Amino acid sequence: MFKKNIWWLYALFIVFVSLSGCNNSDNDKNDSEIVRILFLHHSTGSIIWKGKDEKSNIFSRLFVEKKYVPVFFERYNRMNNTNYIIEERNFPKANPYGWKNYPYDYYNIWVKNAGDKPFMEEPTLEILTKQYDVIIFKHCFPGSNIMEDTGKPDINSERKSLENYRLQYNALKRKMKEFPETKFVIWTVPALLESKTTKEKATRASRFSKGVTGVWDDPNDNIFIWDFRRLETEGDIFLKPAYARNESDSHPNTIFAQKASPLFCKRIIDIIETNGIDTTLTSEVDINKGDLFKNR
Repeated sequence: MFKKNIWWLYALFIVFVSLSGCNNSDNDKNDSEIVRILFLHHSTGSIIWKGKDEKSNIFSRLFVEKKYVPVFFERYNRMNNTNYIIEERNFPKANPYGWKNYPYDYYNIWVKNAGDKPFMEEPTLEILTKQYDVIIFKHCFPGSNIMEDTGKPDINSERKSLENYRLQYNALKRKMKEFPETKFVIWTVPALLESKTTKEKATRASRFSKGVTGVWDDPNDNIFIWDFRRLETEGDIFLKPAYARNESDSHPNTIFAQKASPLFCKRIIDIIETNGIDTTLTSEVDINKGDLFKNR
């Protein structure tokens, strides 16, 4: 009887080991299909992430509610058997680097101070690309306050000018192309209300954005654009007042977030799945497949 029990236990052990092996194989397969996405942003990005402007609504601040972008991806994954995992992070943090995310700052952290160690507690691309398959980044709207060129461009200058932006963006492009397995998504610079800038500065900001979507953006590489500015301005040079938090605050409001957040998600998914060829830069129009996200 004792021997029979021993053989019975041995048989159960073999079955358990076999099943465990099968489960591990399945898990390995699932892990290989995961696409990890990181969205680097500050306040404007947070509004699009949440799908609303909480600051204008005290009740939104008092109650914990689901955020639009992660909920969209959860739903998309369920309906399409995908495994896209999206995270968000303030970048750079207020301390120790400072609440600045303009072209100079990305250049400073990712190009000038590149390497396997963080710079002022901020991760470099050498660090981030080991963890994420898609990296999305943006600037805050003061980046649209672009001053006149001096005729002496300086890549190491924090001065917001077209001549400096061009040098910094070209350096960033070269750096991102060092990581061809990672897809990068850049927002065009957010717009300012007419009351918060000048016509000259806004014109330069529009020129810069058009340069990014045009000459700067090389075809068939790992760098992609989401034309956030065009959505905010609808082709003008200023943020539409109807899309602003109030008459003196250039943060987008909930009306705009409800328009832009779904388009942001669409653009990311299209970049993952078709290298962005099936949507326009604003993702308002699906080019080749009709509406990719109809009834989703």
